[in-house]
Amino acid sequence: MPHTETPGTEAAPARRLRWWTELPLILLVYACYTAGRLLARGDVSGAVDNGLALLRAEKAVYLNFEHPLNRLFTREAWIGIPADFWYASLHYLVTPAVLVWLFRSRTVRYRAARTWLMTSTLIGLVGFTLMPTCPPRLLDASHGFVDTMAQYSSYGWWGGAASAPRGMGGMTNQYAAMPSLHVGWALWCGVMLWRYGGTRTTKIAAVAYPLITTIVVMGTANHYFLDALAGAAVMGAGLLLAPVVMRTADRVRVRFVPRVAPVTAASPAAGSSIVSAGCQTSAGERIPRQRESRFGAGAEPSASPKDAGDGAPAPAR
Repeated sequence: MPHTETPGTEAAPARRLRWWTELPLILLVYACYTAGRLLARGDVSGAVDNGLALLRAEKAVYLNFEHPLNRLFTREAWIGIPADFWYASLHYLVTPAVLVWLFRSRTVRYRAARTWLMTSTLIGLVGFTLMPTCPPRLLDASHGFVDTMAQYSSYGWWGGAASAPRGMGGMTNQYAAMPSLHVGWALWCGVMLWRYGGTRTTKIAAVAYPLITTIVVMGTANHYFLDALAGAAVMGAGLLLAPVVMRTADRVRVRFVPRVAPVTAASPAAGSSIVSAGCQTSAGERIPRQRESRFGAGAEPSASPKDAGDGAPAPAR
């Protein structure tokens, strides 16, 4: 049986997201991300110990891809310099661009995608706090790593201390390596491009962007391979928690934001008390012009067809 809506009522439209409410929310989460990186500095010796523990674990299972990649990036400037630009810039350009694209052209999907990204970012801050980790580039030189961003710093805007603009290295937490949100955010961008891009170019970019980013963070000695895996795991956790976060936000909104009453369509008969739509019903009649039979069969008064119009007088009884 086909579904029919109740006549006279219309479904209230879903709450439309506005850019002037979305932008402060995104800036707030990004401010928390930046502040969390700064506050979660931890003990430097503990961060170094954590970094060495990750390196030993990778060597034990033959997953230390950082060494060969870092040697390649250090030896070949035509690879190392673009990789440093990639690491220092795309993290902050591609992710906002994908967010804006979703907001403008995939509005129905935007809220879930944004919630997934923000939830994962906040989980990453927990990782920075609980496990400050020294990146490979800051380990002692005896471990065989070269900081390519310091080596090629004369080619870019960053300084030798970090990927931050020159002279601002002290304003970043260089021990926030676990998990790698460079990889996590790139993975999120890849999923969005794959699902909603719709063209072969976007499909290729969806695969290439997170893959190249993973190679870049290891080749520039900014992250371990396990950092990259942790970044992917954080995004997986955020994906699972995003529906819970949205349901919680909806319950809070319903409780503290007044509801909008459903729109009621005016009924044509609502303003009239005449049920018969203008047809008068005289005493003794149930339906207009339908008199009760008070005579025997065949004894009802009759009128000729000519004179039985609406204005014809009733025949004399």
